[in-house]
Amino acid sequence: MTDTTEPERARPGRRPSRIDGAALRADLRRVIPDSSAALVVTLVIFFVVYVRIEAGTSMTLMVMPYLSDAREYWLYWLCQAFGWSGLLWAWITVMLGLLRSTAPLARAPVPHARIERWHRVTSLTTIGLMFAHAFAFFLELVRGNEEGLAWGGRLLSAFVDVFVPGGYATGTGQVAILIGLIALYLAVPLSLAYYVRFWTGTRTWRALHRFVIVVYALSVWHTLLYGTNVWFDGWFRTVVWALQLPVALLLLARLLAPLRADERFTLRDLGGGRGIRAFARLGARLAVAATVVVLLVVTVTGRDGGRTPGAEGGEMLIGADMVWGGLAVLLTVIGAVALSLRGRETRGERVDG
Repeated sequence: MTDTTEPERARPGRRPSRIDGAALRADLRRVIPDSSAALVVTLVIFFVVYVRIEAGTSMTLMVMPYLSDAREYWLYWLCQAFGWSGLLWAWITVMLGLLRSTAPLARAPVPHARIERWHRVTSLTTIGLMFAHAFAFFLELVRGNEEGLAWGGRLLSAFVDVFVPGGYATGTGQVAILIGLIALYLAVPLSLAYYVRFWTGTRTWRALHRFVIVVYALSVWHTLLYGTNVWFDGWFRTVVWALQLPVALLLLARLLAPLRADERFTLRDLGGGRGIRAFARLGARLAVAATVVVLLVVTVTGRDGGRTPGAEGGEMLIGADMVWGGLAVLLTVIGAVALSLRGRETRGERVDG
């Protein structure tokens, strides 16, 4: 998201509001039709998954055959449906956000202001779908209660497994659920930072919001790692990879032609007084360009290192300790950026709209 407004000036004798309540209320009204559409899509996905389980054609049954009773495990399939609709809405909102922050075409069919509103609304819906995905899994664990615990023990055990990072400590889920939770807990502050930009300063919230692309990457990683529907190599898994190609291309376009003039980059900048920042921007563009090439190769070949039916899988290359280490680095970078920009704004530097 990219804001085009300046923080409101406080009236004499009145403290400035830390929350843009007007924008939040307006977006919450707009989120009703958007979330309704998301629920319809979720129900359609649930129906398709349910029918495939009943027919015995879902690849999930090759991984977990005990889930073949769709009626008994309907909460698990609802969890899967919310996960897929959440990933779809995440894809939509990321595409809208990148469009909003890229220099518009001469005759853009949709004004940037409208794209920004769509982006904010779909972001709110995405957070709701992510939570619903986790909550449906929580209810399934409470219902299953394989350890025969009392209600208090059921709720606590399921809560730890689903909502406490690192609480789920068995199998692939030890890493995959950890990644998903990190994505969920980062999505909330990084997405909602827009509504407190009067407090943080517009420059700070913009910098924080750019890290949302990391949340999206974690969500895709979580899906490919733990989504039993795409557990094995095949066309469905290839489609998931193919959908990441337009995201990478649009991200590259956003880096090459950003909306804001102070973010634009030319090779002459490398010899100026801001060499470190210029090299960082050049590195970001080269990294995204390389990502585009990798995604193109994976999409064309359909080979991404996924599992093969009937073949014994190797050990996981990424462990939970490596994920925790990566999170520590990410939070350190986010904190350093926020403190740096916050310091500039509190010293009275001009903040562009």
